[in-house]
Amino acid sequence: MYYRFVTFHGLDMLIFFIIFFEMAILYFAGPVLLNSRLPAPGLGWLSFVLMVVGSLLVNVMVYSGKADVMFTSYPPLKADPLYYLGIILFAVGALIVCILFLASLAVARKNKTYEGSIPLVVFGALTACIIAIITLLHGALIFIPTLLWSMDLMPMDAEVYRLMFWGLGHSSQQINVAAMVSVWYLLAGLTVGGVVLNEKISRMAFVLYILFISMASAHHLLVDPGWGPAWKIWNTSYAMYLAVLASMIHGFTVPGGIELGQRLRGFKNGLFEWLSKAPWSDPGFSGMMISLVVFGFMGGITGVTIGTEQINIMVHNTLRVPGHFHVTVVGGTALAFMAVSYYVFPLIFRKRVAFWGMAKVQPYFFGFGIAIMGMGMTFLGSMGVPRRHWDSTFSQAPFQPPFPDTINLFQAVMGIGGLLAAAGALMFITIAVVTVFFGKPVTADSIKNGESGIPQGVLKLPAQSYTGANVEQVHKEGAKGTVVLAFVFLVCFVLYYFVNWKMLASIWKVG
Repeated sequence: MYYRFVTFHGLDMLIFFIIFFEMAILYFAGPVLLNSRLPAPGLGWLSFVLMVVGSLLVNVMVYSGKADVMFTSYPPLKADPLYYLGIILFAVGALIVCILFLASLAVARKNKTYEGSIPLVVFGALTACIIAIITLLHGALIFIPTLLWSMDLMPMDAEVYRLMFWGLGHSSQQINVAAMVSVWYLLAGLTVGGVVLNEKISRMAFVLYILFISMASAHHLLVDPGWGPAWKIWNTSYAMYLAVLASMIHGFTVPGGIELGQRLRGFKNGLFEWLSKAPWSDPGFSGMMISLVVFGFMGGITGVTIGTEQINIMVHNTLRVPGHFHVTVVGGTALAFMAVSYYVFPLIFRKRVAFWGMAKVQPYFFGFGIAIMGMGMTFLGSMGVPRRHWDSTFSQAPFQPPFPDTINLFQAVMGIGGLLAAAGALMFITIAVVTVFFGKPVTADSIKNGESGIPQGVLKLPAQSYTGANVEQVHKEGAKGTVVLAFVFLVCFVLYYFVNWKMLASIWKVG
């Protein structure tokens, strides 16, 4: 039963929920932001039906006990053929959405609905779309043969499966990164009038994602004998560093743009007035900032460290790995998607956010809960506690593992964080469902009167206080506070990296 629910959790959270949202972002970033028509809307509805049917089919197979194969479904573990068919249907539906997004860009360009280059948020969505196509094609290349294998129509090579699967399994999380960063840029502008420090640099960082971020999946194949050490070292070092460079660029330009936007609005005293006077009661802003910090400080630092070949060998089958991807995919991407939803409700659904008081605290429950849970998992993994095992303490085993008693403390930390995050998730689901189906409409009077349930960025778009030479002066002074925070990040990164190499040296003796 444990493995059944882990399979369900991995597929629904890592694939279905997140890709459904990302496909919605493509519809928004294409026709809506570019003010153009959507070509072939009937095809769009077909893709939606395929994705819904595919995800439901997979869930039915998992719940019925016909697919206890985990998220990875490595051969020789074999599920019912309908399980693989469901994944294929979902992937085809998502691929159609990607094609429609590219077609909408062509329509917008032909009709000249925008001038110059496409906006940065649309460019980020285009990056997510390209990575999604690469990811989904990998899925087709492996799951179609796996479907035939499950029907006993052809053999399956486990090593080939692992290589092709991680082109889907890990690369699908890179769609998240590109879509999440696009949401950061969007919310920075909507909430506090954030500016883009340098369009060319930000666009270059997105291009680096396309070229190198999928290479990170190589750390899942480090013990596979079919791939040589040169390939493994290249992918877990140089290629990964170029992808990390892209994330570090966004990790500076997004908060730097927020700081500059705030300074242009008059919050320019000291290093951090722009941060202390930010609209922290706006769930769109607080969710975006917590997402950025949790993803950058916790997800980024742990990801680069455990993606290094030697360290990864030591930690890959421990709880440090789910500790890492929970703070990236959940604390980063999912929270960013929740944050942008608070602007989607009034701007697209034309509904005031229900339970506005609860909405203001929801990002804190969810974000801090995931951070605490991820920290507990990371410490447990550092003590050798394994992942993907129904009883990580091996309580009934004849030989007890040498875990210190402190694992009990960190298991409690992980549990408390998980409960807080689950409470935050239930808050969001309640708010979203009630808002969309039963929410009060947004009217001109409700905006004019500043009624509850409407984010401050919708009530009044952020406006600059400075003009002319004063603007140039603010730009000249730069994002000094963000520079300080960037150095804090680098110090934390260096210390964490050093500690991991020290831990490795303590168990990997060289004579």
